[in-house]
Amino acid sequence: MADKLNLFEMASLQFEAGADLVKLDPMVSTILSEPQNEIIVNFPVQMDDGHYRLFKGYRIQHNNVNGPYKGGIRFNAAVNLSEVKALAAWMTWKSALMGIPFGGAKGGVTITPRDHSDAELCRVTRRFTHALGNNIGPEFDIPAPDMGTGPREMVWIMDTYMSTFNAHDRLATRRVVTGKSLLNGGSAGRDKATGQGLVYCLEAYGEKLGFSIDGMKFAVQGFGNVGSHTAMILQERGAKLVAVNDHTGSIGSDEGIDAPDLARHVLETGGVKGYKDAGEITKEAFFATNCELFVPAAMECTVSSETEHLLKAKYVLEGANGPTTLKAESSLRDRGVLVIPDILANSGGVTVSYFEWVQNKNSEVWDLERVDADLRKIMFRATNRVIEESASLNCEPRRAAMVIALARLDRVYKERGIFP
Repeated sequence: MADKLNLFEMASLQFEAGADLVKLDPMVSTILSEPQNEIIVNFPVQMDDGHYRLFKGYRIQHNNVNGPYKGGIRFNAAVNLSEVKALAAWMTWKSALMGIPFGGAKGGVTITPRDHSDAELCRVTRRFTHALGNNIGPEFDIPAPDMGTGPREMVWIMDTYMSTFNAHDRLATRRVVTGKSLLNGGSAGRDKATGQGLVYCLEAYGEKLGFSIDGMKFAVQGFGNVGSHTAMILQERGAKLVAVNDHTGSIGSDEGIDAPDLARHVLETGGVKGYKDAGEITKEAFFATNCELFVPAAMECTVSSETEHLLKAKYVLEGANGPTTLKAESSLRDRGVLVIPDILANSGGVTVSYFEWVQNKNSEVWDLERVDADLRKIMFRATNRVIEESASLNCEPRRAAMVIALARLDRVYKERGIFP
């Protein structure tokens, strides 16, 4: 229960806890304990001043027994092998839990995006795509946006990959990535999908446990794509945003912070610092905010033994991947705090990515109402299954979610076997 495990060690312990509870077949446990493929590339990119710099990129393909490898690509200075291996494994569990025909993968480049021009980021993205080559593909491994990337980078990846095919086959490869812009084959609702899924998950819990989002005070850590959309949708449901933290600082207001207005401020300035309609507070005061709901939507391991004891919230809704350390989660559970785990709560992103992939595959365009309705159905179904399994096994939601995901993978492997 150490608080300083690397991310893959933490993911492995979560896996082992779920595997023990579901009595996972030893063969399947062995297969799932490590990624199937670990791809590391070092690729040169020309900088704006003419010199060349070598970047390190990763693509970890954890499992594809249920369908193509699927997972985002992040651009961040902290990207490393352990992190990407953990993220890839969590993607496998998410896809299995949600019942969508994808496996799990993750990728990234060790880079600080804000230190580079748009032209340099374009060259980095295209060179990384070229370096990956046939290790990605529309029926094999399908990247998506993650921290530090978005629709722009996905379109660059798509265009670079498509350009390697002859003209007759080129358009059939546009589904090599999801999270694209609408003009380039993206799906309605993909930009808000993770945040929308978080709110649907919380609503499902509210129906079962008897609480309402309307009037709920909440705090959000991280105000990028996931944090901002979650906050805006919760505000639409009648909740009140009272504190926000990101890499630039922390702000709070008992009167409430207008989420759309704050999102505009962050877009213009790069962070929450200096927002005129909320006061600056310390990081400790942010974690100690008097609220019912805490949404960690930034980096991993931010809810740790150093911050967990400060939380006053009744519910922790994990918008980020791996934001709560094992030790902190154990302490929160002992205090009666409900932690709604990442592999369930933030699965709206991969679910709507699946919708986008299907639309591209079938040359269809779905309207937002259909996307939202289908996402709500899948999120409610998965959340209710986790709640029921948690009650049946008398265990925390994370372990219940792992049991559901691993039981499905176990059945698939038992039916298919191993060739030869």
